Amino acid sequence: MTASPQPSGRSFPGSGLAKGLAVTLRTMTRKTVTAQYPETQPDLPPRTRGVIGLFEENCTVCMLCARECPDWCIYIDSHKETVPPAAPGGRERSRNVLDRFAIDFSLCMYCGICIEVCPFDALFWSPEFEYAETDIRDLTHERDKLRDWMWTVPAPPALVPAAEEPKEYAAARKSADRTAAQQAAEAAAAAAAAEAAQPDSGRPGSTQPESDRPEDGDAR
Repeated sequence: MTASPQPSGRSFPGSGLAKGLAVTLRTMTRKTVTAQYPETQPDLPPRTRGVIGLFEENCTVCMLCARECPDWCIYIDSHKETVPPAAPGGRERSRNVLDRFAIDFSLCMYCGICIEVCPFDALFWSPEFEYAETDIRDLTHERDKLRDWMWTVPAPPALVPAAEEPKEYAAARKSADRTAAQQAAEAAAAAAAAEAAQPDSGRPGSTQPESDRPEDGDAR
């Protein structure tokens, strides 16, 4: 019979306890730093899963996010509209128009599947996490509130130096410019209507009615 080989390293009784106490002593000598929240905001990484923002211009109402959501916490309503042909003689097309997009964050488990499966980059993670409510019904964020969260989404890092602007930023700027131009046109139309409604008697070059003109021989 051959003797079984002995382990090269010998362990002394109580060596594990000594190692554990050594770790405890090292930890006890370190200074404890406590972040005074909410006075001191945490330094969160860019990929923090806080809340979901909606970029409505990119949404095509494909319903893929709602179908893939394991918690069924995404609610989408839409209707169809007919789009006139882009060129004379072309065919009319129909498109889905978004009526409602809501996420119930009381059911959401922050898995990120809706963001991953969106083929048109309409959903993004925002690091914002301070949206607690006293009423659970207020945790259902409609599309206006989801759009507000979109402005808190951090900008993606540039993959290539001097790369072109992301298409999401260009689309957002185009939408903002279109809204500003529409508001300016409405303001100009309202000003023109108000000016047209004013009486013409005070304007230079205006004529007085026949009955208000002084007759020949009247004292002036």
